[in-house]
Amino acid sequence: MEYGGGTEGYLDSQAQPGMSMPFSLEAEQSVLGAILLEPSCLAAVVDILPQPRYFYAVNNRMIYGAMVEMFALGQPVDFVTVLERLKEEPDFDEATGKVYLTQLAQLVPSISHVETYANIVRDKYDLRTLMQAARGILDDATSGEREVSLLLDSAERRIYDIRQGKSDKGLQPVREILLETFDRLGKLNSADREKYQGLPTGIKELDSTITGLNRSDLIVLAARPGVGKTSLGLNIARHVAVTAKRRVAFFSLEMGREQLASRLLASEALVEGTKLRAGDLTEAEWARLIEAGDILRRADLYIDDSPGLTVLEMQGKLRRLDHVDLVIVDYLQLMTGSRRTDNRVNEISEITRNLKVMAKELNVPLMALSQLRRPTDRTKDHRPGLSELRDSGSIEQDADIVIFLHREAYNATSEGGQLTEDMDQNAAEIIVAKNRHGETKSIPVHWQGEYMRYTSREVIRHE
Repeated sequence: MEYGGGTEGYLDSQAQPGMSMPFSLEAEQSVLGAILLEPSCLAAVVDILPQPRYFYAVNNRMIYGAMVEMFALGQPVDFVTVLERLKEEPDFDEATGKVYLTQLAQLVPSISHVETYANIVRDKYDLRTLMQAARGILDDATSGEREVSLLLDSAERRIYDIRQGKSDKGLQPVREILLETFDRLGKLNSADREKYQGLPTGIKELDSTITGLNRSDLIVLAARPGVGKTSLGLNIARHVAVTAKRRVAFFSLEMGREQLASRLLASEALVEGTKLRAGDLTEAEWARLIEAGDILRRADLYIDDSPGLTVLEMQGKLRRLDHVDLVIVDYLQLMTGSRRTDNRVNEISEITRNLKVMAKELNVPLMALSQLRRPTDRTKDHRPGLSELRDSGSIEQDADIVIFLHREAYNATSEGGQLTEDMDQNAAEIIVAKNRHGETKSIPVHWQGEYMRYTSREVIRHE
């Protein structure tokens, strides 16, 4: 690579035909020169420019990449060490590169202004990214191949990604990934480990089995109609929002927001749901409801009951929420695909794939509730299995975790059967049928139908 005073050979392939891409060569050089003169300022610069891609000039990007890598490994960063590290690069010319590094140190107007120079570099990068996004939006709009609503969602996502500093990293060296991995492991073993662990569901044995609700995971909670998957989903949403004090978004495509609020109140206040619907409440129950309402009012829990949402519409709503720690969708089969099709299996497959992509892009755990068909053979074991998901497209394939909710007593009565003497009406199972993070197992839980909630077997009262 040539290191000279002009700009030829410096520039990146970010340039677009007919577009003059903004950049400041002087600001880029001043940042690098300041670091060479005073390595301690790299700590402040890294917060503004965490990746080498913010530099437009290819050689500047190479130099900064070497500096950041050495900084992350705890190695000293100065003229000599950077030069030795750059010699390992196949495109580095030692003769011209050494001269260029010397020039960088001489070009710095003031070391004390390094953060200002770094902000200029970052602003120019954001402008280039915005211009590229605008070109992509224009190309999509003029092609005429997509619906207007999808174009709007796509445009919104492009702009959101810029605001969040997101970008397609492409192929990433394993050494960079390992640094991120060790950083995460260090946080998990720190005093603040709870901040970095998977979100708790409120069912301890379930949390230990799946290691909580982890970022970018698609968790499918499936059950037959009437078993109580919405109740369990609400229980988890309440626990994460109230107990763990995290932000939760609950999309209900079946029940209205007032119904959900009533269920939350009943579960929180330990007041029978039938009494809430009838309005037949004692003074003590009123007092518990007021207390529960105050607790839920402070919870960072959001509910959307818009029917027939698409994944893109849901993603747009979540972006406008700015930040979210957990997303729950109730339920999968009521969602609408982005493409018109008569094949419902293919539509569900598209939805589950897009939900997984959304969970990864937003870096949040996403729990999707799913409906199972009633068993047709009354003589067989009624416990649900993965085979019952396969007719719904790629649910099993796309999900990181698949959980079934099962109540034998409910299945027996709902299919015209009778309860046996040894059958516990409140007994239930959470069946972890697929788990990419560990074992599969069946977890016994307790169903409190009067309060519309599930708890661990040993828990029969509110925490």
